[in-house]
Amino acid sequence: MNSTTDKPNRSAKRHGDGLRKTLPFLAAVGSLLLVWQVYSWYLHKPFLLPGVAAVFERLFKSFSDADFMDGVKQSLIRLAFGYPIACALGAVLGLLAGISRSFAIYLRSLISILQAIPPITWVPFFVILLGFGNATIITVITIASFFPMALSMLNSTEGVSKTHLELARVFGASKLQQLTKVFAPESFPAFITGAQVAFGNAWRSLIAAEMVGGALSGLGYYSRWRGEVADMEGVLLSIVMIGTIAVFLDYVVLEQLKRRLLRYRYVMGGDR
Repeated sequence: MNSTTDKPNRSAKRHGDGLRKTLPFLAAVGSLLLVWQVYSWYLHKPFLLPGVAAVFERLFKSFSDADFMDGVKQSLIRLAFGYPIACALGAVLGLLAGISRSFAIYLRSLISILQAIPPITWVPFFVILLGFGNATIITVITIASFFPMALSMLNSTEGVSKTHLELARVFGASKLQQLTKVFAPESFPAFITGAQVAFGNAWRSLIAAEMVGGALSGLGYYSRWRGEVADMEGVLLSIVMIGTIAVFLDYVVLEQLKRRLLRYRYVMGGDR
């Protein structure tokens, strides 16, 4: 009896938790759209600030525009190359810092120096070095998203349980075995969290690099180009598209992946 009654209770709880998280998000989106629309009515100058309906109508039409959709595709392809490279590189170097104190100090110093430089400032340098296009933008994405991942892993390896580490050494574990059997498993939650933080940096740097001349295609380029011809509908359309894709990838794809990979944390700790 308990097992049969528990199933509806768990289902109702999940449904309630889903509503509790979805409704505030929808309220936030709704409030932004409301402010936008009210100010558009107040300004009463559609050429300066078109209304929500006009922008969304054009957005839906843009889905059948081959050039626009190709720009979206190009942006996602660049992200798909630069972001995983940064995550992998940051994770590996962060883990290596766990088995070498000297390397940990070196890596933290390197991060402190370089992360103070806005990623967008690298664009002119890499345009001269690598030329316009994908190579420059992917490199900027990698730089931007590397630091939060490496720092997350570095902090995690420094906080690894000393008891587990000493126990591994007592049993004669080599440096490689300590890396794979102690540091990697205990740092896995930090890897997932770091990947989510790194995504925000990757996406923002991608759009910014496309806007300042790193490429002749992509969502950032489209936004800049529409701005140059004073097409406010096009500018707002690109902003809506950029925000929608970012929210979907971060709060749907990455968040669900995190919950699946770290399910034990949510089961034991519960949702807040």
